[in-house]
Amino acid sequence: MLLDPNHYDPAHLDDETRRLLKATVDWFEARGKRQLIADAQDKVWYTEFLDFVKREKLFATFCTPASVDGTKRWDAARNAAFSEVLGFYGLQYWYAWQVTVLGLGPIWMSGNSEAKQKAAALLDSGAVFAFGLSEKEHGADVYSTDMIVTKTETGYTATGSKYYIGNGNVAGMVSVFGKLADSDEYVFFAVDSQHENFELVKNVVDSQMFVSEFRLDAYPITDADILHRGPDAFSAALNTVNVGKFNLCTASIGICEHSFYEAITHAHNRILYGNPVTNFPHVRQNFVDAYARLTAMKLFADRSVDYFRSAGENDRRYLLFNPITKMKVTSEGENVIDLLWDVIAAKGFEKDTYFTRATADIRALPKLEGTVHVNLALVLKFMPNYLFNPKAYDEVPTRHDATDDDFFWHQGPARGLGKIQFHDWEPIYTEHAHLPNVALFHEQARAIKTLLTTAAPDEAQQKDLDFLLNLGHLFTLVVYGQLVLEQAKITKTDQHVLDQIFDVLVRDFAGYATALHGKASSTEAQQQWAVTQIRKPHVDQARFDAVWQQVEALSGRYEMRP
Repeated sequence: MLLDPNHYDPAHLDDETRRLLKATVDWFEARGKRQLIADAQDKVWYTEFLDFVKREKLFATFCTPASVDGTKRWDAARNAAFSEVLGFYGLQYWYAWQVTVLGLGPIWMSGNSEAKQKAAALLDSGAVFAFGLSEKEHGADVYSTDMIVTKTETGYTATGSKYYIGNGNVAGMVSVFGKLADSDEYVFFAVDSQHENFELVKNVVDSQMFVSEFRLDAYPITDADILHRGPDAFSAALNTVNVGKFNLCTASIGICEHSFYEAITHAHNRILYGNPVTNFPHVRQNFVDAYARLTAMKLFADRSVDYFRSAGENDRRYLLFNPITKMKVTSEGENVIDLLWDVIAAKGFEKDTYFTRATADIRALPKLEGTVHVNLALVLKFMPNYLFNPKAYDEVPTRHDATDDDFFWHQGPARGLGKIQFHDWEPIYTEHAHLPNVALFHEQARAIKTLLTTAAPDEAQQKDLDFLLNLGHLFTLVVYGQLVLEQAKITKTDQHVLDQIFDVLVRDFAGYATALHGKASSTEAQQQWAVTQIRKPHVDQARFDAVWQQVEALSGRYEMRP
């Protein structure tokens, strides 16, 4: 189930994609663990990596839509695989790719053919891109931008600053979000990071990554630089995030996979008090829980890709699955690292391990732009239709076909989320009712409908974000479990592992129910409901031992070359 560089061959993808992915793995393996760690510690700008990207035309191949260059394509399935590989070796390398994806979004979504051709040529030359959305004073509040574009006799000038902008030191094009001074309309425009009116203020993080603050001072722009105006500019910002920040989940998966190898190999070969560390029951429990959580992360992310690639004007279900990949999968990554860290303890601080980098990097992913809270609030918009108003759809197949995902650039207005309908979520649970923990979790999931029909949040609670976010966690688990089961059915996931995943989810649901019980505003009826959801998973030692054997087999399976 875990990415293994010693035997890496994504056979589900086309030959050229497989070659490029394997070449990427080989480049990192040849560089070696010591060099990667030393570069990170010394905050070395990753010139050699970008030279490799340029030589293989990696970003150009993976990031150019067929509508711009018919020899290339934007393919979410292979992009997810690439993102996982980069996360496996280091968040900094993934970050250079990630912010390039974001920077390209407003360009590919625009009707500006000149800007598109310029971007394609820059990609071919090995350039990276940047996404100038966030600001120091406003963060994720894009409504309140202070980047002002003023009309002049010959065009426009842009003045203002941006913050948390990756690749801002070298980006060939920076897609910048602002407002027109005369109309207060939103606008997206493109600038060059090397222009004399582009001031690179600083790197705002102490890292190998360059997360810049930059300022534009009367930066001259023309209509050829304008990408979007008015509501289209605002939609381009949100739709770019829909496409680009999906990569957060696959980065988290890659980080956890590499960390898992280090942790199990260390623990399984360490003797304490005359016993291997992995003989202790609590250690095995941590590893099995971590393995179950990581497997669920992969299953959910893989199935989400199918919905992304099959999306269209009449099927926008991806808009629910997307925030869950950003919020839930990345939060699960933190849980996996914490479980492993509790086992390997002080080893997780040693400077010559991948793990010590992972402990810092894994924290970033759920917290980018307030990811968890922002996305939980978004998820709640879908809850009524998801639970109570299903719609019939054709079944979404596995999408590994080598085709271009053109809909990403034509998502349309970023509104109407509450009107989106979903296929019935219950049949996939019923289909797996032979697994006792799936059946138990299904009971808990159905209980949310009972809560909302008999003890729904009152008017005050609907304004209490603390209460609602906890409800959002409960609802998210239902959606998470659904796609995990769908993908497990497709891949014929080991039934012991699948039931162990739902052992974890039953406990998680009980935990969020307990938290709801303790909320200051919870009513007596809601507290009574919460108590009934504190359920113990079905215990099966044979199942647990079978999963442990899979975990144990990972000891020594992979270790990066020194």
